[in-house]
Amino acid sequence: MPTQAQLAHEFGVERGAVRQALRVLQSERLLTNVSKGSPATVAADPVGALTGPQAPPLPTTVALAPRIATAFAAEHVEIDAVCLTSISLTLAIGEPLRQIHAGRLKPAKVDVRVLLPSRDIDLAFPVPVEGSGDDWVHERWLTMRNAQGQVLQHNLLALRSTHGIDVRVTFRALPFTPPVKLYLLNGTEALFAYYTLTRREAEADHEQPALYDAQGTQSMLFAFRQGAGLRDTTFVEQSHLWFNALWETISSELVLTT
Repeated sequence: MPTQAQLAHEFGVERGAVRQALRVLQSERLLTNVSKGSPATVAADPVGALTGPQAPPLPTTVALAPRIATAFAAEHVEIDAVCLTSISLTLAIGEPLRQIHAGRLKPAKVDVRVLLPSRDIDLAFPVPVEGSGDDWVHERWLTMRNAQGQVLQHNLLALRSTHGIDVRVTFRALPFTPPVKLYLLNGTEALFAYYTLTRREAEADHEQPALYDAQGTQSMLFAFRQGAGLRDTTFVEQSHLWFNALWETISSELVLTT
């Protein structure tokens, strides 16, 4: 990379701003050799650095897409997910889809299983702060869940006709609101995040009350990889056991319609 002085001159900023930006990129394992005396170096495998015991937690919108794109390099892609609406998953799938259409990826088979809350339950969140009149909140969530699921399903199943890929996408319903999101990739990676609730104030131009809700796309995603030590390996194995137990026992058929 250029030196800090060159970067400061090119972008018209102080050297301190350049150093701060480089430190952030280093903390995310995207740069190495960040010091005052020599130019920084781009990490040899910045995507691979996002998993394992040294991987920093990153927002879902940052971490999920590159990991899923890497998973799609396998001959047989397997993705299992537990989430609230599948917004983050639908967004992240866009990256490997672009690479498939560009001819850079060509898996032979793709299996995706997604667990989402049932339409028939009272959600723990999102809910109005006042605790009443939540029908519209539930309907808005249900519409979002169904729309995101339909887009995810459509985009993946289209690979059958466009690229001859064997694709299966299956959804099942949970009888509870998951307090966490979990993505399992090819049996070797687990990406885990908490849904952290915050108070979302009422919109000034609408008669909508304040809500307790979670911004899942911003949830900090923790990455674990099988083979990266006992802690990571055990977490991946136990996460698969947990997912399969939910899938095979208390989950039910899910239909993506209102």
